[in-house]
Amino acid sequence: MQTRNPFLDELAKTMEGAASIAQAATEEARAAMRAQADRWVAELDLVRRDEFDALRDRLTAEIDALKAEIAKLTLAGDIARPSDDAG
Repeated sequence: MQTRNPFLDELAKTMEGAASIAQAATEEARAAMRAQADRWVAELDLVRRDEFDALRDRLTAEIDALKAEIAKLTLAGDIARPSDDAG
C-alpha cells in the first residue's frame, strides 16, 4: 500500500529545480571561462594549427624544390663542390 506524500513530491520538484539551476550555472561558467581563454589567446597572437600546418607544408615543398634545384646544378657543374675548392 503506497500513498502519495505531498511533502516528498514537493521535495522532489525542488531538487529537480535545483539540479537544473546548477546545470545552467555550470554551463554559464564554462562559457565565461572559454570566452576569457579565447580573449587571452587572442592577445598572445598565436597561430592556429591549420595555418601552421599549411605554412609548414608550403615551406617543405619549397625546400624540396630548392634541394632538387641544387642537386641539378651540382650535377651540371654550375656549383663548385667543396673538394674543388681545396685545390
